[in-house]
Parts: sequence; structure tokens; C-alpha cells
Amino acid sequence: MERQTRQREAVLDTLAKCGEALTPTEICERARTCVATLNLSTVYRQLKDLVDSGEVMKVEIAGQSTRFEALCEEGRAHSGRGAPHHHHHFHCRSCDRVYPIHKCPGPMRELAPRGFRVEHHDLTLHGRCASCVGAAA
Repeated sequence: MERQTRQREAVLDTLAKCGEALTPTEICERARTCVATLNLSTVYRQLKDLVDSGEVMKVEIAGQSTRFEALCEEGRAHSGRGAPHHHHHFHCRSCDRVYPIHKCPGPMRELAPRGFRVEHHDLTLHGRCASCVGAAA
């Protein structure tokens, strides 16, 4: 059981420290600095458990592999209140990284057709991150 705990901690620690949403392969590569024997199937198992326990959330971006991110401070503050923390993402088209955006433009009711009810929305901004913009300058 200790091995499983070390693997879980390595995955969670990797996500908590990176500040972006990562693919399972990226998580595995980074977490191997803590647990050298970590493999991709173990990462998938750990991610499933971490998502089920509410410690990690899936990030779905159209045309991209599913990514995962650790709950941020706002997410931990909302856990147990029934509604998950709501935030959006920025996808860099140059380096392919995905960063959280902890702001929301607000309700989208006025964008929906008359008589429709918006129950949830996702917003992803696409462009180039500060590192990629700086590298091109």
C-alpha cells in the first residue's frame, strides 16, 4: 500500500506544482522524478481515483487529449458545497500548454436562444502564452 501512496502523491504533487493542465503522459514524465518506476497505466489509475475523490479535475478542450489539473485554492474552498469551482482555460497554440483562468465573464443567459436555459458553460481562449510571445519578440 505504501507504494500506491507514493505513486498517488507523485501524481498529485506534479499537478499541484505545475500550475497548468497536463496530459497523462506529461504527468508520468514529470512524476518519474519522484517515483522512477511510475508507468502510464498507474498514472491513469491514480488519475481516476483522484478525479473520483474530487482532488483533481478533467480539462476537456475540443480536438485535444484530456488533461488534468489539481484543484486550485478556489476549488478547495468550494469542495463540499455542492457546486464545483468554475473557471476557464487558455490554450497556447505554440507550446500546446493549457493554463487555468480564474475569471468568468458571467452568466451566458443572454446568448442563448429565447426560451432556452443555460445550465453550464465552458470557455477556452486560444492564442500564445507569455513565454511564446516573448520568444517570438
